[in-house]
Amino acid sequence: MKFVIVGYGRVGSRTARVLREEGHDVTVVDNNDKKVDRARDEGFEAVLGDGGTESVLREAGVEGADAVGGLTGDPNINFAACMLGKEYDCRTVMRISEDYRQEIYERYADDVDEIIYPERLGAAGAKTALLGGDFNAIGDLTDQLRLTTVTVPDGAPIVGDHVANIDLGADGRVYAHGREREPMTIPLPGTVVEPGDQLALLTERNALERVRSKLLG
Repeated sequence: MKFVIVGYGRVGSRTARVLREEGHDVTVVDNNDKKVDRARDEGFEAVLGDGGTESVLREAGVEGADAVGGLTGDPNINFAACMLGKEYDCRTVMRISEDYRQEIYERYADDVDEIIYPERLGAAGAKTALLGGDFNAIGDLTDQLRLTTVTVPDGAPIVGDHVANIDLGADGRVYAHGREREPMTIPLPGTVVEPGDQLALLTERNALERVRSKLLG
């Protein structure tokens, strides 16, 4: 898949690296020449300019992209990049600050495919959102362990179960839960799984398919 990442700061750079490690084609856009140089030094195609400008995104290859991530620290640039991405039929993921008022959050949420913010697993949430999948191994923690996120679909066997009662045995464990468009947190004992919820897991590398089967059927 082809991705355009606007912003090569902490979240954008990590997201770009993880996507590339999984074999995806990533182009970076940033208006800071030092960050663009760093991206190029790290092997990325990179474009210097305002990611909220159509000519810059076209130079970055938005016409053939599957998704655009507006991951700068400036929500205005992020929103503009996403709206332009929509014009080219891209999936759009926008980063905002955690302290945005609910009505502003909802306005953005109506216009883009998904909103992420640093407290929502940062680059992990961005990468998962860009791919749009329901089960994504987002990074290696050790030679044996992976950090994985799951979006629970309708009909999954765990719908209706208490998060605290999900037993993966030696294959891993659930360590965070979040409702749709909400940050992931440590689940309370009474939290029940609903369709659309997200779970963050620690899993054994060789157990991903078993875990997927247990959680999603």
